Formats: sequence, C-alpha cells, structure tokens
Amino acid sequence: MRLTLKHELLALGLVLTLGASWPALAENAKPPPEKKFETPVGLALSVKQIGPVTQTTDLQILCVLKHDPAGDQYIEAMQDFNEKQGGLLSALRERGEFVGELGETLLYTPPPRSITPKRVLLIGIGDARELSLDRLRLAGRIAVREAVRLGVKHASFAPTLRDQGSSVIDVGEGDAAVVEQVLLAFDTEKRLQQQGLAPRLQLSSWVIEAGPKYFDGVITHVGETLQTVSKTLEQREKKPYVNAAPAPAK
Repeated sequence: MRLTLKHELLALGLVLTLGASWPALAENAKPPPEKKFETPVGLALSVKQIGPVTQTTDLQILCVLKHDPAGDQYIEAMQDFNEKQGGLLSALRERGEFVGELGETLLYTPPPRSITPKRVLLIGIGDARELSLDRLRLAGRIAVREAVRLGVKHASFAPTLRDQGSSVIDVGEGDAAVVEQVLLAFDTEKRLQQQGLAPRLQLSSWVIEAGPKYFDGVITHVGETLQTVSKTLEQREKKPYVNAAPAPAK
C-alpha cells in the first residue's frame, strides 16, 4: 500500500512525538523466527519463518510440481512468488519451457526490483500423484550440488508443495528428507575438495524456509534427522576415493 503525503506527515509526527528516530525503529524491528542447528559437516543450517519473496540469499531454490494442463495451483507463498515476478513462473510452465519433470532444473535471475534473492533455481519434482520422500531426497542432492557448482555462499530452500496444492507429504518430514541429503551430499563435496578432486567450497550456510503453520514441526523433524545423518557419516568409508596414483596419460 502506498502512503500518501498526509499519512507520511502523520507518521513523522508520531515519531517525533515519541522521541524516536526512523533508524531506531528499524533496529527495533524483530527479525523472523529462526532456529539454528550445528551440523556434523560444518555447514551452518537453520529453519527460518520466511518466504522465498523476502529471503536475502545468493540462491533461492524451489521445488516445482509437473505442469498440469488443467491448471497449476499457486497458493499463498507460491502465488506471491509468481505475482511479484510478473507471472514468470506460470509463463514458463504454461509455455512448456519448464515442465517440472523429476530432476529438471532451471536457473534464472529475478526481474529487477521484484524479489530479494539474487538468483533462483527451480527443481522439477514430477507429477503430484507420484510425490514421495525419495523424490524430495533427490531434490536435496540436486540442490546442494548445484549450489556448490555455482559457487554461492548462502542458499535457501523452500519446497512450497503446500503452496502448489499438494498435501501428500508432511511438511516437516519432507524438509527433513531434503536436509538429510543436503548434508550427506555436502560431506561428499567437502571430502572431494579436501582430496584435490573439486574446487574450493564456497557454500557456508543453508536455510530451510517454513511457514508459520509448519515452523515448529519442521524444527522437530530436522533436529531428529541430524542425529540420523551423524550416524550415517560415522559409517562412511574414510579412505581416499583414489586408492593409488592414477595411470599416466598416454
């Protein structure tokens, strides 16, 4: 909503009356709720009560269901995400240029002055009727490997399945499945880098975005998954990936 001059003057008068300054008010603004976790792989992880339109991040990642010719659903966060970018997502889907097949990806830069993320990565999750935790695990692996390949420092992930009309998977369980694979795949990338088999890692933090209705449930499931990930990592082979010096090139 745009403030009129009258409203702006009234607001300024209120500030002067209270003896506060605009910067002081800004400083007092509460940040969105966020729960931070320590991870066994050194990647800073948090669950944050925010949507993909206003999150500040190098790379915003979303899961997208396969395009439904009868009509895709855009609800709450997904509707806001699409509308703030002038219908970019719906245009791509309806023109068949990003269908949302399982594993399909699309990277783009948002239109100027639309949303706060610097870049957006869409990951296709396939047909809504075939949605499963394994598909979200795959999306998690794709997401972290693309974030590493792109050299970003901060990545944020929003499954947005409820915002596309799907209620097949519990939100907390789905986010936990993504986190599990993000951390395991990050561990692999980290060891590849340590053994000189991959470029230096830039990725340092990962945010899972959750709406107010699901925030507490996501925190619970993600916390439980961290214990599972730690046990899996303890059982991983510790030897270098390359057992002997590679044969010289002929």
